[in-house]
Amino acid sequence: MNNRTISYSILELAIVSQGQSSKETLNNSLVLAKEAEELGYKRFWFAEHHNSESVGSSATSVLIGYVAENTTKLRVGSGGIMLPNHAPLIIAEQFSTLAHLYPGRIDLGLGRAPGTDQETAREIRSDFMQAAHSFPREVAKIQQYFSADNKTAKVRVPMAEGTDVPVYILGSSTDSAHLAAQKGLPYAFASHFATTHLHSALRIYRDEFQPSEFLEKPYTIAGVNVYVADTDEEAQELFTSLIRMFIGILTGARDPLYPPGPMTNDLEEMFHHPAVQQMLKYSFVGSRETVKREIRQFLEETGVDELIVVSTMFNLQDRLKSAHLFSEIMTEINNGN
Repeated sequence: MNNRTISYSILELAIVSQGQSSKETLNNSLVLAKEAEELGYKRFWFAEHHNSESVGSSATSVLIGYVAENTTKLRVGSGGIMLPNHAPLIIAEQFSTLAHLYPGRIDLGLGRAPGTDQETAREIRSDFMQAAHSFPREVAKIQQYFSADNKTAKVRVPMAEGTDVPVYILGSSTDSAHLAAQKGLPYAFASHFATTHLHSALRIYRDEFQPSEFLEKPYTIAGVNVYVADTDEEAQELFTSLIRMFIGILTGARDPLYPPGPMTNDLEEMFHHPAVQQMLKYSFVGSRETVKREIRQFLEETGVDELIVVSTMFNLQDRLKSAHLFSEIMTEINNGN
């Protein structure tokens, strides 16, 4: 670990559990954010997803404002805004407004995926594929709107000019690593579900990184699934909700999150499908001792600067307990224990 202090954060999808109202779902996100702030988590990011009965974080910038208004020091942001779904000017307007309301606390993570299926993506923006291919140029537009030098341009976002909103490049492949390195921006990899290219993307990013006005040296964030409970067995049972969710993704189901339960023979068979195993590779499930050992090994293997945690659990109280136990794990690791 070389005495590094590893930051830890939360990636929130506003998971909708079976039998839960939308209002309850959004309130649960806020309760979790408040707890995260007390526990020393660095940031609380919302992911953008659409056309899903199990994910409620579609209006990302609205939820960022909701959480920022009800917390005091926690950094809040997008993990991320799927830029091909949006006009860069609108995103600059939204996030500069947030930054003036909550100064020094707003992050703008940008990704190029749709956050949904292709048919829904076309409903959101008819030229989605063209916009996705133009992602580097769209990121440059965002940066231009936030630049203090944009005051003489014909098209401006006056509230954004010179405003401090850190931009992060999100990715699940090596393409994003090249872009983040070229622009000298921090890089967040979606290894909580896209595990294949994590190590190669981190290597590319570090090898090609060019220092910029935003960042002097590479900064990496890795997404991980974390389920901590009193025992390994209890954590494994909580984990079955995510297993069912990932199986649903592969089979085209978009149902609200199922409660945890024992592993049936059918579920066990699907769990061992290579695609499911690959998606869940960076999942850390167990007691404090188990997760601490596995997380320490992951940090040593990857050298990432920050972990951003996804805990897709049916019950809020289980998420709060897991968040508390994980903060204790990270405090011990950072203290060299």
